[in-house]
Amino acid sequence: MPIVEKEPDSGAFARERFIPVRKSDLLGALSAGLSAAEADKFRRLARLIGAIYHYDYFDRLEALRNDYYHFNPDLPRGAAVDPATLARAHDELVATLTGALTTADFVELPADEVARAHKERHVLKVEIALPTEDFREVRFFRRGHHRETVEAATWFGLRKRKVEVDVYDQLVLMVMVKPADEIRSERLARRLARSRLRPGAILIKQFRDVVRSDLAMLFPDVRVVLSPFDMFALGAPALAGGIPIILKLLSTIFVFFAVASVYLGFSGTVHDDDMKTALAALSGLVALGGFLMRQWLKYKHQSLKYHKEISDHVYFRNISNNAGVLESIIGAAEEQECKEALLAYSFLAAAAAPIGRRELEGRIEEWLSKTFAVSATFDINAALAKLERLGLLRREGDKLAVPPLDAALQALDRAWADVFPAANVPATCSASS
Repeated sequence: MPIVEKEPDSGAFARERFIPVRKSDLLGALSAGLSAAEADKFRRLARLIGAIYHYDYFDRLEALRNDYYHFNPDLPRGAAVDPATLARAHDELVATLTGALTTADFVELPADEVARAHKERHVLKVEIALPTEDFREVRFFRRGHHRETVEAATWFGLRKRKVEVDVYDQLVLMVMVKPADEIRSERLARRLARSRLRPGAILIKQFRDVVRSDLAMLFPDVRVVLSPFDMFALGAPALAGGIPIILKLLSTIFVFFAVASVYLGFSGTVHDDDMKTALAALSGLVALGGFLMRQWLKYKHQSLKYHKEISDHVYFRNISNNAGVLESIIGAAEEQECKEALLAYSFLAAAAAPIGRRELEGRIEEWLSKTFAVSATFDINAALAKLERLGLLRREGDKLAVPPLDAALQALDRAWADVFPAANVPATCSASS
């Protein structure tokens, strides 16, 4: 039996609040024990809750889009962005975005965990250089996790070993490029221009199934650096093949230059033996040039091979980019809110008598574990706040209860009507006669 080595635990595997179950699957399981009429009412209740949250999160999405506008790297070319506007809008965007990520149950990775990940190599044995000086701010957020066994190469690829690694189910990367007034070097300005990164832009990227040790691969514009083994593999043949050529050239190179000076009209005469030696030297120089070119092409080939490995590794894990990530985050946050509200209502409605919050939390977590094999910490306080906001929660001291489905539907009908009160609806133009 092969031995599976375990990398050090990052501490990322504490139980999370994220419920990795589709809302439709959750609804099906919650309504499984209800009669046809009650199940129909429950589905209507779920639709109303979903509609209310969808409207609420539409406003949040619009706010995020507005906050992100000046930082969007896909802003039309030539659009001027005032540095003072960027500075003023930055804090507002970060607060809005991190708030949406938190609601969607994303957790920010601590700086020490990211730093430790940069030193590890398990899946891709590629040395890279991170252009950290290009960026003002780099933050990672993850949601969901598992441990996975991967095959890693050792002994220069001659031996394989199995390693158990941390894998993030969903990962969001936020990178802010330095604003123009913080760029001090021409080299950095040229590199940003070559990468088509606008100063002050914020890149937002979403990935799936990312091994912790591969976090560095997700940075924009990472550069491959050949490892000591690669340098030895390329340098040793260069020395072994180049030194004999150089030694042969040393004995003939002076004759070559003497013959060349005669043909260029400087001075001297050329003998037949000197001509033969000069031609031999010229052949040696051509051979040396060809040898150096071959070694350079080997270097470029190895570099391109590593770049392709990184590109393929990242390409198939990328979900969305920039403004598209905002919609994904808002959609995830909206679904999580609905699932928490539905779980809390369903279990309170099924209880024979009012129960306490700890008992409710335990019942929901146990049911998720038995029904979907999900080990999650249910956010009971947030769920109860949602029910209270919707007018569906009754408190009897320390005990909690909810109205039956008919009364709950009436309460949600009133909540939906409050979303578009008649006084706030703009008057329509009267029909022309």
